[in-house]
Amino acid sequence: ITQMGQASVSAGRIFEILDAQNDVTDKPGAVTLPPVQGRVQFNDVSFRYFSSGEPVLRHLSFEAEPGQTIALLGATGSGKTSIINLLPRFYDATEGSIQIDGYDVRDVTLDSLRSQIGIVLQETTLFSGTIRDNIAFGNSNASMAQITQAAQAAVAHDFIMSFPQGYDTPVGERGSTLSGGQKQRIAIARALLLNPRLLILDDSTSSVDLTTEAQIQQALDRLMKGRTSFVIAQRISTVVNADQILVLDKGEVVARGRHADLLENSPIYAEIYNSQLVDDAVEAESVVGQG
Repeated sequence: ITQMGQASVSAGRIFEILDAQNDVTDKPGAVTLPPVQGRVQFNDVSFRYFSSGEPVLRHLSFEAEPGQTIALLGATGSGKTSIINLLPRFYDATEGSIQIDGYDVRDVTLDSLRSQIGIVLQETTLFSGTIRDNIAFGNSNASMAQITQAAQAAVAHDFIMSFPQGYDTPVGERGSTLSGGQKQRIAIARALLLNPRLLILDDSTSSVDLTTEAQIQQALDRLMKGRTSFVIAQRISTVVNADQILVLDKGEVVARGRHADLLENSPIYAEIYNSQLVDDAVEAESVVGQG
């Protein structure tokens, strides 16, 4: 009887979550976003997580051309994650507008928007099922040949085939049976199979060894080629090679440009570059030297 009472209360809480309405929904008359080229514009965007809270983004304006890599750099709490949450409409901007190929993201359907955005974050979300199911998530009609090709491009095929069941290997809840580096490469294969024009990446690989990091970087380079990419930058190579670097501080862009120009003309960029990125690179090189 006690267990039934506890189960009843737990079930009530679960159904509260299942019945909760999403704050971000399709507006009446929303149109389908056609296949995009990848031009993204933030027009005077401000954002608050709560209507009465302090803004976490303030009057943000910039433009990304198709195929460009935009590196987002700044301290914790500077607004990097908020930017990448607004693109696929996990939240809506409080003020201003975000446009993709001239379409306001609030005027298009969520399905047509999110199906054209690939996301690879440090905390990779995998589901119970097989490795094949997880790679094909978002493109359930993909053939085995397409899945294998995506895995090979993501430098994941070899470790998948090392398992006795290969692509039919079961993946535990949240990918518990795989290492961090393996999960990230599965996520990259998933994004490659989706073939999106827009990418959102967190390039932090602090939890993996240097060999795995090199493999992940190789896979990410293939994934980013020819696509408009927004990258939360935590490595030197990402920053140096970016077409545009946005340096954020307290929700505002305090510097923008390419690496060489910013290093020469922006003290705040030089400080972040030297404190956050160069130290990590020196540490990595020392580990290689010891090895």
